[in-house]
Order: sequence, then structure tokens, then C-alpha cells
Amino acid sequence: MFDIVTVGHFSIDYIDLNKGFLHKSLGGPPTYVSLAALALNSRVSVISKVGSDFPEEYVKWLEKLGIDLSLVKRVSNSRTTSYLLKYVSGGRKLRLLNRGPPIEADDIPWNLKTKIIHVAPITGEITEKAVIKARDLCEIFSLDPQGLVRLFNEGGWTKLVPPRNKKIFSLFDIFKSSELEARVITGVSHPERIIRKLHEFGINLVIITMGEKGLFLSQRNRELYWIPSCLSERAKDTTGAGDTFIGAFLSEFQRGKDLIWCGCIGSAVASISVENVGPSVLGYKSIIYSRAERVYERVAKI
Repeated sequence: MFDIVTVGHFSIDYIDLNKGFLHKSLGGPPTYVSLAALALNSRVSVISKVGSDFPEEYVKWLEKLGIDLSLVKRVSNSRTTSYLLKYVSGGRKLRLLNRGPPIEADDIPWNLKTKIIHVAPITGEITEKAVIKARDLCEIFSLDPQGLVRLFNEGGWTKLVPPRNKKIFSLFDIFKSSELEARVITGVSHPERIIRKLHEFGINLVIITMGEKGLFLSQRNRELYWIPSCLSERAKDTTGAGDTFIGAFLSEFQRGKDLIWCGCIGSAVASISVENVGPSVLGYKSIIYSRAERVYERVAKI
């Protein structure tokens, strides 16, 4: 029995921090979500597909940490999804270098036992049939829609477009996205209107992240809260911060913790993740809880 299973592609990231070189790194939501949940003692697994180029050293490192990879398939004659992440003033640009094989319904076993399934596509790689099947295999169904709103031009550069099928959002209990992605999905701009629209889709719990400006957390027919970011003075690389947030959030949520506290824990773990370039072990629970307590003191009801 797992606590959290993440469905989506691992990636090989080439991170450009404008320092004159590219940093090659393991990436993708399965990496960052799982590392965050592990830091809080959750049992985690991944459903993903990689190509023959996926480094064996990545596999060994993940397994050594305790991430179950029994449902990860290596597909011969295929490439692993890979991205160039170029950080520029005011944000980042994404260029898709390789797209991995699709994740289909047959890749998800009927005997899967988990409390939470977190669906996190990065190239639209998860088929609709796979999503529908996964819905029936967990208690809590969570979504990060980033890969549903990405369109790639011939050079692989990414722009955001509305998703083709908004009805699929009604399957999910939890929705987490950046403010920009949520604007594209809903067609409205103000955070409160965005959240209202997402609840109208049938989603119970909505989380809209805004980087250093914090995040909004809303449960349907309940109060709306703003949770501040836990800023780090040693921030180096924000890659995976959103995935780290939701991994930590879900880890506490599946234990029945208070929603606001779950958000503060997510903010705290994300602040640790940005202190290194690429993924890393995310520290001791005592440090995480100390940071979360400082965030909790500044939470505001909207």
C-alpha cells in the first residue's frame, strides 16, 4: 500500500541559469513530488515511461532513497522526455528536446493500492483512458495540469493554450497549478474568479501558486486563504518547486492534517528545494516543521 503514486514523465533537464553552462539534471514531477513526500515519511511510487537513454545512475539513486520504481517502464528505441529550461528575467522559457512514450491505461495495474494518485503530465503524455482508470484506483485524485496546456512549435519552444477537454477536471478532488496556467484554463484573470471557475468544474480543493507571492488555497463552499511563500535567502534554482510543494502538501493531507498546515508544509519544503540546482534530499522534518510554523503565523483569510 502506497501513500502517493505520481503518474507522469520523468525528464532529463538541461537547466540554463545564465552562468555560461547547462546543468544536466534528473527532473519531472515524479522526481520532485516523490522526494518531497519522502522527506515527510510517505510511501511513494511512480508510474512513468522512460527511454533507453535514461541514465542508470538516476534509477539507482531514486531506488536507494526508497522510491518504488516497479511501475516505471523503460522503452527500447525511445527517448526520455527532456527539456531545456532557460531562466530569464521575470520567468523561464521551456524547450522540449525529446518527448517520451505515452502513458496508457494498460500501464496502470488494476491491483494498484494507494491513498492518493497525483496526475502530473508535462507533455500531454497521459491518455484520457489512463486518467479515467486511475480515478477508480485511489481515495484522493490530484492534478497538476501543466502538461495539458503546453503547445510546442517546430523548434520545441513552449506556449500555453487552453486544454482541449475541460470536462476531465471534474474527475479530480485536488487541483494545483500556477496562476498563469489557471488563467489559461479558465479564461479569467483575477485569482478569486479563477478559483470560483475551477470549483464550478467540480473540483473540491483548489491551490493556485504565485511563486514568491505565495498561494491561494480554497475548499469548495469554505473560506479562501492566502498562504505566504517561505522565502529562502539561498535560492539557486526554482525548477520543481511547484512539484515539491504538492508532494509535501499531499503527504500531510493524506494523514488528515489541517488544510492550512498542509499548505504551510508545502511552502516550507519548496523553500528547501530551491536551495540546490536540480533534485536533492530535502532535509530533516524538524527543519521543515520549523519553517512551516513561521509561514503559519502569516496566513490570512481572504
